[in-house]
Amino acid sequence: MGFFDFIKSAGKKIGLGGDDEAPDAEAVKKELASHDIGTDKVEVEVVDDKVVLKGVVQDQSIFEKTVIAVGNTLGISRVEATELKIAESPSATPEPAKEPVFYTVKKGDNLWKIAEAQYGKGKGAKHTQIFDANKPMLTHPDKIYPGQVLRIPPLEA
Repeated sequence: MGFFDFIKSAGKKIGLGGDDEAPDAEAVKKELASHDIGTDKVEVEVVDDKVVLKGVVQDQSIFEKTVIAVGNTLGISRVEATELKIAESPSATPEPAKEPVFYTVKKGDNLWKIAEAQYGKGKGAKHTQIFDANKPMLTHPDKIYPGQVLRIPPLEA
């Protein structure tokens, strides 16, 4: 678990670069901090069109949100998170890190269709779990776009 691919020509434009240019590390770090998801111990480096993440996050969901928050940036085609670690909880037995499930939005998709495709027929109503898992990067369930990568959380009962 460490390399994640994104569509370079899709995503939020940040920084001063051109349309296909990757933003600088400071712009990516500022964008990441704006989501206020607990990434104050994360370092960001940009190498060509790849973002390298290093440091520590509190849990698996913050790890995944960190990856998609920077990966869904115009000009970024890959996120390397091999040196981004999840903090160990002193009160619990550490669980092995799970491979995150990500989904790349296609033309004509909506969260209902994605939920049915990921969770099974008749489970479209679980689209709210996908929306909640992608907050604060998603601000409205209808505001997804082709090429955007979303976290797909495990289905809650």
